Amino acid sequence: MIGRLKGLVEALGDDFVLIDVNGVCYEAFCSARTLQSLPGVGEAVRIEIEMIVREDLIRLYGFATEAEKVWFNTLTEVQGVGARVALAILSVLSPSELSSAIALQDKAMVGRANGVGPKLAQRIVTELKGKVPSVGAIDAGVLGLQSALGEGLASGNIADAVSALTNLGYSSQQASGAIARVVKKEGEDTPTEKLIRLGLRELSS
Repeated sequence: MIGRLKGLVEALGDDFVLIDVNGVCYEAFCSARTLQSLPGVGEAVRIEIEMIVREDLIRLYGFATEAEKVWFNTLTEVQGVGARVALAILSVLSPSELSSAIALQDKAMVGRANGVGPKLAQRIVTELKGKVPSVGAIDAGVLGLQSALGEGLASGNIADAVSALTNLGYSSQQASGAIARVVKKEGEDTPTEKLIRLGLRELSS
């Protein structure tokens, strides 16, 4: 099995890269995010590989980071999510953003990917609840608060502060991350108004 490739970029396509490894060219399908991170043709490259072997095909999928590779495998465990859909999701969401979306049960965030309709987005956030990979995951404190928000278990002052920040135009990920950092410093009993004020400071810093 191939787990990683190191060589020279031979060619770049819309959804794949050709890598020359000592004269042998390997085609690896990648997310748009990974393709954007790769060097130009003729330059040295190293990418993580997931090799899928079936009766009718052998296909390589490439990832810029181990975290993206782990998320690819996690996503494809969900019914209805094949390799193409998993790459589409990873094209629009980084591993940390995906962790946030699952924790917050934010199907709209996942639904931004091509080929992911409302029903599939709901299935993804529901089935992966509590299964966020530890590799490349967001800060445990942020993830814990986001999980509490997603499950409706966060205390009123925290939920209200996050809601206020989202009403100001920040994403649920940005708002919950900022409030989590404030709570870590100031404590869970911090009044809503202070949470909002300090949250805005976090977001502007």
